[in-house]
Amino acid sequence: MAVNGGRGRGGRRPTLEEVAARAGVGRGTVSRVINGSPRVSDATRAAVEAAVAELGYVPNTAARALAANRTDAIALVVPEPETRFFAEPYFSDMLRGVGAGLSETEMQLVLIFAGGARERRRLAQYLAAHRVDGVLLVSVHADDPLPDLVAQLEIPAVISGPRSAGETLTSVDSDNYGGGRSAVEHLLQRGRRRIAHITGRLDVYGAQMRLAGYRDALRDAGQQVDELLIAQGDFTEEGGRRAMTALLERHPGLDAVFAGSDVMAAGARQVLREAGRRTPEDVALVGYDDSAIARHMDPPLTSVRQPIEGMGRAMIDLLLAEIADSRPTASPSPERRHAVLPTELVTRASS
Repeated sequence: MAVNGGRGRGGRRPTLEEVAARAGVGRGTVSRVINGSPRVSDATRAAVEAAVAELGYVPNTAARALAANRTDAIALVVPEPETRFFAEPYFSDMLRGVGAGLSETEMQLVLIFAGGARERRRLAQYLAAHRVDGVLLVSVHADDPLPDLVAQLEIPAVISGPRSAGETLTSVDSDNYGGGRSAVEHLLQRGRRRIAHITGRLDVYGAQMRLAGYRDALRDAGQQVDELLIAQGDFTEEGGRRAMTALLERHPGLDAVFAGSDVMAAGARQVLREAGRRTPEDVALVGYDDSAIARHMDPPLTSVRQPIEGMGRAMIDLLLAEIADSRPTASPSPERRHAVLPTELVTRASS
């Protein structure tokens, strides 16, 4: 296989068209392969990569980006305060997955916090100037205007966790409903009958689906859903503490708790201990996320594992496909894609 250091006949650089001709594909297909789009078959990718190697083609990144009105940058937008981002394992796991997916491309990642009104105004101006090729939206609430803004600007975007069942953006999620069901079914199998649930913020679709899984698991087991056994949290440790305190006041005879996140479960565990309730002897406890917190709690926490890093990688794959579909040379864009990754219950000593 000949390698010519990026120079074609007469010492000039091989062109994208020459690579396409050698591989027997279109120019747009070569561009997709070079840009790391997943919407290319393995055989086609191999043919293009072979042609690139044979001709010694070296992409001119700056020229390509300028000519195509590209920035080779992706924004990860988090509409939460920075303190929450760095305090919760969910975000660091998601960031690892996103970073791993981007490591296979030439794209740069821009992390943007938009937790306040001023930050959101600045973000709107930034996106309107088309400073990035695509946007990843993480931890978006139902009434958040950011997804609609991105759609209006016609910027390729993927959202982590749809806002509703009718989400209009491409999305990646885990099976929150199935995860909630599996947590409650596990507790029922362990003989627990007064099972409480600490929800996440209910303007988050994932929290709504975990609650739905909780309700349906109880109903299918022939149990009536007691609304006094449901307390709303906010995915924070303090929120877990407040909810657990309220639950014990309303229903002191409860014998199990399903918390909608490991962080809230940690807060609930503190309140149970202060109240003299042993875990799991008096009150079994199940969390959600299977984060490092779950493994390091005393006793170690049973938790629903969602593949957060895998979700991050899936978001990158879908966003690269969205970006490729938005190119002038691309075929008409297909319908929005919605990926749902499976969850798994990890049993430990807390239940």
